[in-house]
Amino acid sequence: MANIGFIGLGIMGKPMASHLIRGGHQLFLHSRSGVPESLIEQGGRACASPKEVAQHADIIILMLPDTSDVEKVLFAHNGVAEGLGKLTAKKIIIDMSSISPIETKKIAARINQLGCDYADAPVSGGDVGAQNATLTIMVGASENVFEQIEPILALMGQTITLVGDNGAGQICKIANQIVVALTIEAVGEALVFASKAGANPIKIQQALMGGFASSRVLEVHGNRMIKHSFDPGFRIELQQKDLAIALSCASDLGVSLPNTATTQSLYNACIAQGGAKWDNSALVRILEKLANHQMVDSDPC
Repeated sequence: MANIGFIGLGIMGKPMASHLIRGGHQLFLHSRSGVPESLIEQGGRACASPKEVAQHADIIILMLPDTSDVEKVLFAHNGVAEGLGKLTAKKIIIDMSSISPIETKKIAARINQLGCDYADAPVSGGDVGAQNATLTIMVGASENVFEQIEPILALMGQTITLVGDNGAGQICKIANQIVVALTIEAVGEALVFASKAGANPIKIQQALMGGFASSRVLEVHGNRMIKHSFDPGFRIELQQKDLAIALSCASDLGVSLPNTATTQSLYNACIAQGGAKWDNSALVRILEKLANHQMVDSDPC
């Protein structure tokens, strides 16, 4: 049993923390929105600050929205750094958020200077993957740190890959988000087209799932699009943030990502329509508006 800190208990973090408790670990919990009572009932301990979490835990996991949130939790007043104190053994910080790979390398260096190890381990799989412990986890860390944390990550995810050193996990997550976002846009275009042409989008989705176009995005987000069920999930504002990171890094590298930029503009339009908190599959709403046509769930069942 390990003493694990978990900071950030939203749609993703809450079920992830629950899996760790059920795996036999003692969890020290903190979230700016408060620690869910269900985690306390499972045996988790609420902490008043990130500093308090770090004082009790040997491994501290972060699951936060953005780069600035990670920096604040780690280095602001009452942050994790203040709770590390004089160490008798190295603690490990695992950031499972999706943030800038450039800033990740800087953050890792600061943590290393405090005598601790660092791993960036962003995830893919959304709320469904978090609930079912089937997340894909992309890790940037030394091999030694990876060996220590892999059994813990395995309680939350199904596919766990050491991609490279610090920052490599975040680079992999950016690549993941490019594929996911552009596929969501493609699925939305296909279903809107099919529906406006007079076909049943449910039957179209079923047929496509049996062919080369099959994907988890078509399966999961296709269902949400057809049913117009846009409760998050993974919020549009977070997908927009991830694509902004991708475009910023691409600019620094001199790489062109034209379709990523186009898809980002559609997410921007969703936010302008008040959809920041919608599930990212709600991108289809903008495509429907452009087509002047809304899909209808016409399945007789």
